[in-house]
Amino acid sequence: MYKYLDEINAPGDLRRLNTESLNQLSKEIREFILEAVSKNPGHLASNLGIVELTIALHYCYEFDIDKLVFDVGHQCYVHKILTGRRKEFTTLRQHSGLSGFPNKKESIYDPFTTGHSGDAISTALGLACGYDILGKDRNVVAVVGDGGMGPGMSMEALNHAGDLKNNLLVVLNDNKVAISETVGAFSKYLNSIRTDPMYNDLKKEFFHILNSIPLLGKPVEGVLEQITERIKRATAPGQIFVELGFQYFGPIDGHDIDQLIETLKDIKHLKGPKLLHVITCKGKGFKPATMNPTQYHSAGNFEFSNGEIIEKKVETPVQKKQPYTNVFGRAVIELAKINPKITGITAAMPDGTGLADFGKEFPDRYFDVGICEQHAVGLASGMATEGLKPLAAIYSTFLQRAYDQVFHDVCLQELGIVFAIDRAGIVGNDGPTHNGAFDIAYLRHLPGMILMAPKNGEELCEMLKLAFTCKQPVAIRYPKDNIPDNEFEIADFAFDKDPEFKVGDGEILRMGSEVAVIGYGPTVQYALEAADMLSRNAGIKITVVNARFAKPLDNELLIDVIKNHAHVFTVEDHMLSGGFGSAIIEMVNSRGINCCHIVRLGIPDIFVEAGNRGALLKNLGLDATGIYDKVMEKLEKIVHYESKLGVAGA
Repeated sequence: MYKYLDEINAPGDLRRLNTESLNQLSKEIREFILEAVSKNPGHLASNLGIVELTIALHYCYEFDIDKLVFDVGHQCYVHKILTGRRKEFTTLRQHSGLSGFPNKKESIYDPFTTGHSGDAISTALGLACGYDILGKDRNVVAVVGDGGMGPGMSMEALNHAGDLKNNLLVVLNDNKVAISETVGAFSKYLNSIRTDPMYNDLKKEFFHILNSIPLLGKPVEGVLEQITERIKRATAPGQIFVELGFQYFGPIDGHDIDQLIETLKDIKHLKGPKLLHVITCKGKGFKPATMNPTQYHSAGNFEFSNGEIIEKKVETPVQKKQPYTNVFGRAVIELAKINPKITGITAAMPDGTGLADFGKEFPDRYFDVGICEQHAVGLASGMATEGLKPLAAIYSTFLQRAYDQVFHDVCLQELGIVFAIDRAGIVGNDGPTHNGAFDIAYLRHLPGMILMAPKNGEELCEMLKLAFTCKQPVAIRYPKDNIPDNEFEIADFAFDKDPEFKVGDGEILRMGSEVAVIGYGPTVQYALEAADMLSRNAGIKITVVNARFAKPLDNELLIDVIKNHAHVFTVEDHMLSGGFGSAIIEMVNSRGINCCHIVRLGIPDIFVEAGNRGALLKNLGLDATGIYDKVMEKLEKIVHYESKLGVAGA
């Protein structure tokens, strides 16, 4: 099907081709990625933009010996295709298939399993240090998007690398877009480099004139060297990197294979830290993606011929699928209309967190800080100190990176900041780096923190109302999923009324006997469905509790349920260790109550791999069927045990 791509089974196969053939290979790879991702959704625009650069890197280096580190990992598809994983590409981001990010379990060409931004320069520098200590002659390359230069960890690593002087190449893949448009002063600085047409011509003309001046002895030569250096500093586009101790090269066209290969070969053997600035176009070769790189960053299914997004079919006309994220985004706007002190903060995810429309509605109260979660929380701290009500909308897995700021700048200061924790629990196809399975554990032990999780869209709105009345820090977690209350309309919700419940109030949704299921967040809906199944199939009447809060717990309600039911199950879309069920056990234990009849359902001590959210919850036994099976299994064991006791007694 493909003239060149079908013959590429390892990077060494590239080196048999001339540059004309490599250009044709680039076109074939783009077509291959487009066809594959149109049917099996993945990260599209970033990978279309990095084709020639990836080919050139593999052409000039041997990364089974040398090392290539990506930041962020969603730009690694071409790398996977060139390193023997092309035939598995149809399984991308599927359960037991190829990861959408670098994965060291897949290939020797992936030194790390990664999915977050900001770590590549640090880990690459660590590799370079290791090779020097062990006396190994290796090349280490870190490919970093311009958005990935903003995180503090990247800057810390650049600072250290320039001081250590190890052999390290940082390739700045500059396409002006992270996920949404790159923001911040550093982005503006890079833009000034891209758009300065005078630099190269001015530099060449000046040095030609300078070198033509006859030298009159060593003193004059020394003066000229100083003048040369000062002019270089005044005109060099990458001076910030030079000042940090890097040899700067560029900017060059990231789609010109000849220039890329020539430049990489020229700088490959230079000693010390180097930075190659490469200008690329996100979505290159596919007009819809170049026109709208944000939409095609991680597009769903689309028509291969024209890029038209294929809308998922609605199951029935009455079902309106509303993601929690959308409900959150609209609710915050309504609350901000009422309360002028509400501000919105995102860390480079305005669309993903649902704050994009908030930013349009309230541009003066909206802050996109780039991929800098630590700064986002610190910024919120300063705002709250002045009496504002900041809301930081951050994915669960990314808030982990700001743990110290949540402790030091928020909880210790006793500030009423609201954390909207999107993508909590099992996320799905992005796999273990993106599953939000740890936030209850890393927030619950912080003094003063309030933790909530809604069972549906209406309750999410109630929780947001309540959160903005609190003087303590509040975290509301919700999944990457649709709300279960399909008829819920944000326009009908009373945002101007007092919250329906107080901090720490749980509720009993269904009263039964002997067996109780205590759900938290989206698992409440699964518990209700399981209760219907148990009633229908086994005649078992089950009590279903919506805890609402993991901290503080509704102690009196929960203790009453636990004391008056022979079997109690807690269910959470989170790790068992340190999670909601652990909070229940700790509370019961502190009261001296027997907790042997409590069974905790949640994620065991594993990293959950990629797959469809529903399928993964099913595999973990956390959907309605899983809860049903666990209850039946427990009751059947008891019946079997009592039967054996009866036989023994007889």
